[in-house]
Amino acid sequence: MSALAALLLGAAGAPAMVVIDEGETVRQEAPPHGAIGMSTAWRISDHVPAPRSFEFRKRALHVGAAIGIHPISHDEIYYVVSGTGIVHSDGEEAELKGGMAAWLYKGANVGIRQTGSEPLVLIIAYPNEKPAP
Repeated sequence: MSALAALLLGAAGAPAMVVIDEGETVRQEAPPHGAIGMSTAWRISDHVPAPRSFEFRKRALHVGAAIGIHPISHDEIYYVVSGTGIVHSDGEEAELKGGMAAWLYKGANVGIRQTGSEPLVLIIAYPNEKPAP
């Protein structure tokens, strides 16, 4: 979607729907909260015009990569598409594999690290704390 179309939609209110091809959102970058290793990020919700009330992202943590431990001020969900990892929340850890989800609660210190020989592919969803008007 072009910036002009997004601007026009923003002025008129939210559209009925937006369809996003994840291939248009992909980039290689260090994971957030510590830049531990490398990842492939699909910043899907960044391609949705305002207003939006939550974030929806896909990330593949490459072998040895991690999203560092950080505090969250909202509930957050890590859903594992494939691979294995260990999720951390306030000193507790749990192993995750494809088809499992970790619901992380507001106020916790959380993070997740890739384990095994394949990338850990996650869907990450959380509320947008500052939704655009």
